[in-house]
Parts: sequence; structure tokens; C-alpha cells
Amino acid sequence: MLSVVISVFNEEENVALLSGQLAAALAGFEYEIIFVDDGSTDGTLAALKAIPDKRLRIIELRKNYGQSLALMAGIDHARGDFIATLDGDLQNDPSDIPAMLQVAQDGHWDMVAGIRANRKDGFFLRKIPSMVANWIIRTTAGVKMKDYGCALKVFRSEVAKDLGLYGELHRFIPVLAHLEGARITQMEVKHHPRRFGKSKYGLGRTFKVMSDLLLMLFFKSYLQRPMHLFGNVGVVMFLLGTAINLYLGVLKLLGHDIWGKPLLILGLMLFIGGIQLITVGIVVEIQMRTYFESQQKRPYKIRKVHGEARIEG
Repeated sequence: MLSVVISVFNEEENVALLSGQLAAALAGFEYEIIFVDDGSTDGTLAALKAIPDKRLRIIELRKNYGQSLALMAGIDHARGDFIATLDGDLQNDPSDIPAMLQVAQDGHWDMVAGIRANRKDGFFLRKIPSMVANWIIRTTAGVKMKDYGCALKVFRSEVAKDLGLYGELHRFIPVLAHLEGARITQMEVKHHPRRFGKSKYGLGRTFKVMSDLLLMLFFKSYLQRPMHLFGNVGVVMFLLGTAINLYLGVLKLLGHDIWGKPLLILGLMLFIGGIQLITVGIVVEIQMRTYFESQQKRPYKIRKVHGEARIEG
């Protein structure tokens, strides 16, 4: 069974058309459609309720939480073995979903991500920022993808439900899936210009992408060993501060006036800052252990256990 999850915010004119496109594209499939209304202020919810499709479910959020949490809500309620996500603005084409699903099944892929071929967006406000963001994520996160921003993706359910789409991390779904050990492939998909409504994206999201990228880099390298990040930097600062203060202490014993010297202030700042970072590292390490152990989680993922040990009495 396939679950199609669509997060919508003020897409009143698009949802009925999208529902019809999905019904045509998925004819013959066992599927469900989950629309998540992310606090729309227009007639989106009423338009969704007017769609006469028994396969359709509507999740109405109390307010606008953002695309990441809306997708999380839809994925949490999905019942399919595979989950497809796409935008609700008609720019993604539902007719690509069957081929993506076939690729996932035939190649045993955990995620099939779309690459928007002949992207129909503005060059300066959409394409250039997207290309820059793709390049930064590709070179820093270590996940080689051509198009991180395409919302059209097909996942295995167990991978999608483990993504942890907090904040605004939907832009980093391939990175999150990679951290879960998912096998990822890509394929070109169709892309259409927006016909109705206004885009929810702009240049302002660039700064959010950069801050979220720092979080992704922490997840990738230090989530399971935060002490190695904070502790290493803290020890270096502590040792430098100690060396500077010892040097100044010797000067003081030799009769030199050290009060008010910038080096004294630097030594004290490094010494105190080093202690603080080491302390933060210890606290974060304890929190990480509490996170895993309180939920009976493990900091590793097993894809499959081959064979079964034979126990003889």
C-alpha cells in the first residue's frame, strides 16, 4: 500500500486539481492520500472537505507549524508500506510516482528522490539560491544529491517515520535519511510552473538553510559523541589559557606590571571559556545518553540480520 502525504498552506485553488491528478496517476494502485492543512487562512480546508474521494484523509493542524512538522504529522498517520511526499502547488507531477515506486521496489532502495528536470521557477529568486544551497549541502554534508529541494520523494515507511523532521529540516531530508543508514537513489521528474497562489519560498530562507546546515553537521559528526566536539575545543582553550596565565604569573613574580594587559584578559577568557565548554560537553553527553536510554533506542541501525544461530540443548 502507498501513502501519499501532501502538506498544504493556502492552496485553495490547487488541492482539488491535485487530488484528481493523483487519482488518475495511481489508478490500479492500493493507496491513500493524506492532506495536512498547515493552518491555512483561506478556503483550503473547505476545498479539501469538498473532494469526493474515500481514499482521502485530512489532518487539520491547529495553526501554521511549518512544512517540516506538517510532513511529520502526515507521515505519522500514514499506513502504507511506502510513503510518497510532494508539494501541494501542482509543480510536482503525480504521474512520476509510479515509476519512482517501481525503482524503489526493484532496486531495494529506501528512498527515491526527484531531480527537477527543466525546473520552471524564477532564475534569480529561486534557481540561483537553490543552486548555491545545493552546492553547500553537497560539499559539507557528504550526501551527493543533485537536487535537495525537490519535494517529490518516495520512501520506505520505516525510514520516513524515523526521519525526525523537527524545526525546518524538510530541506535536509536526504541528509536525515542518510544518517539513518538509508540507501538513496535519484531520478529525473517533471516540473511545472505554479498556476495558482503564491510561492511560500524566498531569499529569506537562505539564512535558515545555513543555520540548519550547522545542525546537520553536528548530527552527522558529533550526535553520538558530543564530548569530542565541545571537549576537544574546551581542552585546547583551557590549556592555552593556563599557559598564558602561567607566563604572566612568572612575569609578575619577576616584578613586571601585568595588570590591564590584553594578554591577561585573553588568558582569563580562554581559561574560563575552556572550563565552560568542557562542562557543556559533559552535560550534552549525559543528555545524549538519556535520550537513547529513556526511549530504549540504540545509537545504531540494523538493516537485516542474516542467518539464525542454532541453540542446542
